[in-house]
Amino acid sequence: MPASDARRAQKLVSVRLDEESIERGNPDQEHERDTAIFDLVEQNSFGVEGHDGGPYVLWVALRDKKLVFDIHDQTEGRVITHILSLTPFRRILKDYFEVCESYYAAIRTATPMRIESIDMGRRGLHNDGAQLLADRLKGKVNCDFDTTRRLFTLVAALHWRG
Repeated sequence: MPASDARRAQKLVSVRLDEESIERGNPDQEHERDTAIFDLVEQNSFGVEGHDGGPYVLWVALRDKKLVFDIHDQTEGRVITHILSLTPFRRILKDYFEVCESYYAAIRTATPMRIESIDMGRRGLHNDGAQLLADRLKGKVNCDFDTTRRLFTLVAALHWRG
């Protein structure tokens, strides 16, 4: 396969949530999830280690406090399933949501300098979560850091209580 075709193939064309394991959320939660999925599909670099196929469809599920990435090719043939414990993400998600709440509260009353400071903390935690996810996917899934950030956004959206 020519290099340009291989690069086009190394991407996600669809992300789907497993309705059996992921409950429907309130309208705000659904909007956050839809936005995270749209952003992820719109721009990503995603390949499966040792697999020359693609583009890919990613099914995301939550089972037994684990994140399940069920990766398929475009014909819906399963390529591989990766199961990641969510335990290492608990603290980052908790801190991330707390900082997000502070950020949204600050928007109403704080100075621009304070808002920027809180937002820098929020982005830092988001990067930490993305790096943890990248570390957990290393040797399994090849994606750039921006794609990993978008994947972490989706993980956060699945846990956001609204």
